[in-house]
Amino acid sequence: MTDDVRIARNDEKNRYEILVDGEIAGFTEFERDAEGRFVFPHTEIDPAYGGRGLGTKLVAAAMEGEAARGETVVPECPFVVTYLQKHDVPGLQIAWRERDVETAQHASPSEPTPGDEGVGTSRG
Repeated sequence: MTDDVRIARNDEKNRYEILVDGEIAGFTEFERDAEGRFVFPHTEIDPAYGGRGLGTKLVAAAMEGEAARGETVVPECPFVVTYLQKHDVPGLQIAWRERDVETAQHASPSEPTPGDEGVGTSRG
């Protein structure tokens, strides 16, 4: 059986959501900063959906969406930072914050990531 996986931008909640069979399985939040850039501070995948690579699919689609919109992204969430360090997103403008890059570089490779294990601190 194949899950129906869909990703949608929810402007009311300022986030991209990943839905599995119509149920929200996770999200990556965004907010505009004073310079009009899109800051991505947090990504979360419900533990019930962990281990499926949904975080990676979600962040990939969100970054592609922002590139298509011609926006500049400020990656703050360690998962988003790590994703962007490992993947080229054509047309995406990235405003790197040094402390976030350093945090991602020093993260334990054995520590679960939101995309793989469903971790993330709930922000309501």
